[in-house]
Formats: sequence, C-alpha cells, structure tokens
Amino acid sequence: MAVRAAAVSGRLPPLFHHSQKFETGNDYFAVMGWSQFPVVTGLCVGSRKLNFPPKRLRLFARYSQAQDRFSSRLQGLANLFHIETKMMTMGMEGSALQLISKRSIENLPKLVEDIVQTSINTGPRGALRAAQGIQAVIRVGGEWLADVSQSTNSSAGLPTQIQLGLLSPLYLRRLFESMGATYIKLGQFIASAPTLFPPEYVQEFQSCFDRAPAVPFEDIQRVLREELGRPIDSVYEYVDPTPIASASIAQVHGAKLRGSQEDVVIKVLKPGIEDILVADLNFVYIVARILEFLNPELGRASLVGIVKDIRESMLEEVDFNKEAANIEAFRRYLEAMGLTRQATAPKVYHQCSTRRVLTMQRLYGVPLTDLDSISSLVSSPETSLVTALNVWFGSLLACETFHADVHAGNLWLLRDGRIGFLDFGIVGRISPKTWAAMEVFLESIATEEYESMASALIEMGATNKDVDFRAFARDLEKIFSSIQARPRIFSTAL
Repeated sequence: MAVRAAAVSGRLPPLFHHSQKFETGNDYFAVMGWSQFPVVTGLCVGSRKLNFPPKRLRLFARYSQAQDRFSSRLQGLANLFHIETKMMTMGMEGSALQLISKRSIENLPKLVEDIVQTSINTGPRGALRAAQGIQAVIRVGGEWLADVSQSTNSSAGLPTQIQLGLLSPLYLRRLFESMGATYIKLGQFIASAPTLFPPEYVQEFQSCFDRAPAVPFEDIQRVLREELGRPIDSVYEYVDPTPIASASIAQVHGAKLRGSQEDVVIKVLKPGIEDILVADLNFVYIVARILEFLNPELGRASLVGIVKDIRESMLEEVDFNKEAANIEAFRRYLEAMGLTRQATAPKVYHQCSTRRVLTMQRLYGVPLTDLDSISSLVSSPETSLVTALNVWFGSLLACETFHADVHAGNLWLLRDGRIGFLDFGIVGRISPKTWAAMEVFLESIATEEYESMASALIEMGATNKDVDFRAFARDLEKIFSSIQARPRIFSTAL
C-alpha cells in the first residue's frame, strides 16, 4: 500500500550514502520521510556494494535520469491541478442532490448488496462493537466534562484542548485507545503521517505506539495452552508474567526455552482481537462505500480501494504463521546478500509457534530513535541509520517481501552493532508485473513517449481497467505540453 501511495504521489524511495551527515536530531530523523526527490547514485552497506537483479538496477538508473524532469513536471502538474480544482469548485453550485450522479443511482443496488453482505459477515460482532463504542464515548466524554468543570473554576479560562472537546488531540487519542486495536492502529497511522495531519495530532498520537492496554497474564496463559496443546512448562522453562510490550493486536513476554535454555520472546495474539478487527474494519469499509456513492469524485482517490488494502493487511497481521514466513524470507535475503554482519531478524522457533503464538529469538538492543543509547554503542549513529535504510531499501529489490511497518519500535541497534529488524506482521510485495511497468514508465518520462507512459500507468493500476490508453496518452501529452508552454502560470500559482 505504501508503494502504491508513493507511485501515485510521484515519490520513490531514496538511496542513502554513508557520507551523509546529520547536524541535529531533526536532521537525523528527517531521512525517514520521502519528502523530496533524491539523487540516486548507488547503494552500499558499510563497505559492501550490493548486487541486485540487472533489470531492477536499470529501473533505478532510469529513475535517476528522469527524476529531475519528472519532479519539475510533477510540480507543474500539481499547480495545474490546483488551478483546475479551484475553477471546478467555483462552478459547483446548486443543491446537494447534484452530488449523486446518474451513474451513482445505477450503482445503488450494488451498494445495498455490498452493505448487506458485509453486515452479514460481521454478524453479532457489529452490535457488540457499537455498544463498546458508545461506552468509550461516554467514558472519555465524562473525563472531558470533569476537566471542563475544573477549568471553569480557574481564572485562566478554558484551554484550547478542552474547547475542542472530543475532537482535540488529547481526548481523541484517549477515545482511540478506549476503542481498542483498530483505532490504535489508526492512531499510529496519524502519528506516522506528519504531511497529512496537524503537528499537534501527530505529536499526541505518538503514544499509540507504546501505550496499548495490557491483557492479564492469565488470559495469555490460556491462549498458550490452547495453541501449544500441552502444558506451558513442558515448552518453556520460564515465562515472565510482566509483558515486554503490549501492542494493539498482540502482547510480548520474555521467556526461556526448556532444554536449550535460550532466551526467547513469545508474541501472543490478544484474545478476541480478530472479532474486533473484523467488526471495525467492516464498519469503516461501509462508511467508505457510502461516501464514495454520495460523492463519486472520491473514487478518484481510490478511497474504497485504500480501505480494502488496510483491511486485508490488518487481518493478515493476526496470522503469525504468515509473519514467521515473512521473517524467514528476510533472513534468507540477508544471507544471500552477505548482510548478516550488518543486520539481522529474530530466528523463529517453529516447534513452539502457531497461528496465534510466535516464539522468536530474543534480541537485545535499543531503538534507533534513542540517540543517547546509540551513541554509547557506536561512534557514528548516522552510519547505523543509513545502514538500516539501505538494508531495507535493498529488500525492495532482492527480497520476496519488504518490511512495511518500519518505525522506531521495529528498528533496533543491537549490542553487537548490527541492525535488528522486528515485527514482520505487515509487509509489502512488488510483483514482477509492476516492476516491469515501473521500468517502462520511468523510461517513457525521459523519452516523452506518452502511449508507453499511459500503458505503464494502466498496468500499475493507477487508472480504471477499462480506460482507453490512447485517449489517456493524448491527455497526458496535453497536460505535459501545457505545463511546458505556460511556465509563468506555475511560478505565480494561486
């Protein structure tokens, strides 16, 4: 999904070099954002140059050649879109009934059928989650009223947070945490998207990464017994009842294997979490379908498609067998590329792992965002970060899947100086078909072959399937030609 978004926005991941320096902490973390078009000149990890499939290297070489031309044209395209959108907005008058087009009316039976089928699939879980949602609103609303009462007794007046009510960053974050796994995930998305949300919301929702409520250890023990099918002490010498971490869908406990005495961590799926995810995600899907029906223009943003992608990835995350396979694929990539001295991922113990329980090697280290601790382990923190990014970027080119949930909690600097990649519940895949289309697309930008450009965009899924690619090519040519012919318009954009 991230790659899809990057392709739509015209941004592709950068390659980083160990010569890159960071003057401040903000510079250190700024490289995590894809906010500009970097110059691609090579990829190495430490002193090791990575060798990737020739076709994919040619692809990024063409990206390097075309990026300047593409970025300037994309800026012009964005300004043109801004002008046209403003003109369209000025011309949109009349009643709200104009939002529902004739085509939307024709799609009404399909919408109703989709809503009914989704509701049937949700079953009684939907009513239960609705009741839990009402309880959460009442609870957080009560906290807000209590804070209002205290503030009215103060001469300073009501703080901005309280004036905004439940829509303020503080109370909205509390509401999301009260609603559980799905909304904590949405909170993490807000925290990870500073270009989409106001800074006060991004800052407040950072706590969603590490404040998910813990499940009682008795419930964790019950899941372990059910999944392992034998007494817990026959598998583990010891299981720490205090969790190392409690995430939105799972809880992690430290343990020691019986016999080998190896230190491990046990990732246990929280009881009932699948029902919660299905009910919540189906509700979000229905809302997206209704919004797209009422305003067909939202279809251009693929709102329903994005919600579907989110639903599929989150439901896949609750199957630890798939996560184990993702970890093994990444470890094979590290071995094949000779990167085991630079990075690692935890070993999976398949004999005591199931769909809801994942037992892994315990890695000791600190998150890459902990600058003070990193400085005590290595002399050059920026080199460690660049190594992590280059190893990750290499997995785009040479691994079956790539880690799609790279944040502070999932990237560690280990005690031995290596980078530890954790939590492979969410991964991305780029099909050979998409790689080939990207190569054609990037080449067509440099050569101005608009039919090839249109065909590649269609192949990547950037348009409707039934689009006339020749007409699409003519439209692309008109847009790019108008951008080149009217430079002054874009320098003085509205």
